[in-house]
Amino acid sequence: MVENLKRLEKLINSELSSKIKDSSIENNELLIEISDSDLMEVVQFLKTNEKCKFRQLIDIAGVDFPDEEKRFKLIYLFLSHENNQRIKLSFNFETNQLINSITKVFPSANWMEREVFDMYGVKFKNHPDLRRILTDYGFKGHPLRKDFPLTGFNEVRYSEKEKKVVYEPVKLEQNYRNFDFESPWEGTNYVKQINKNEKDGKKN
Repeated sequence: MVENLKRLEKLINSELSSKIKDSSIENNELLIEISDSDLMEVVQFLKTNEKCKFRQLIDIAGVDFPDEEKRFKLIYLFLSHENNQRIKLSFNFETNQLINSITKVFPSANWMEREVFDMYGVKFKNHPDLRRILTDYGFKGHPLRKDFPLTGFNEVRYSEKEKKVVYEPVKLEQNYRNFDFESPWEGTNYVKQINKNEKDGKKN
């Protein structure tokens, strides 16, 4: 397995030498780092080259590094059934940068890119239908950005009184966030307090 991946790594680096920034093999997978401008050409090569045959797109994953200049990273996971090999492409880019859609090469990227757009706010150029896919149409913000508030902005519910769907500011009790890890056998502070009050009541 590793020997085959090494041969694949050598092939890709020789054929795409100017487009490969870094490559390594980890956990029986080949990891390739590229520039976002070379995405389409590299993806096309991986799919059509007879020695690669990466003809299935498994997933597109996003990562947010809010303190870095190139804030976001995209990771593309591909599978070659014929060769039983996996490869990951990745690149970093700035917040408002447009990324080329790969839907013309892999039509299944349609929903995956919509999910990345919905969760991170990453916009894809030439995407056929770039709309939210997991959140509501009127949703504000992008939930997987690390500056997104933990409780969100609004919640949606159906109002029997108004007979329609209404948006309201999120109101969540935060008491459940208070933990006491002193002794799992005795329970948390509020349990100790209840037990103490019960004992004091019996004494009186």
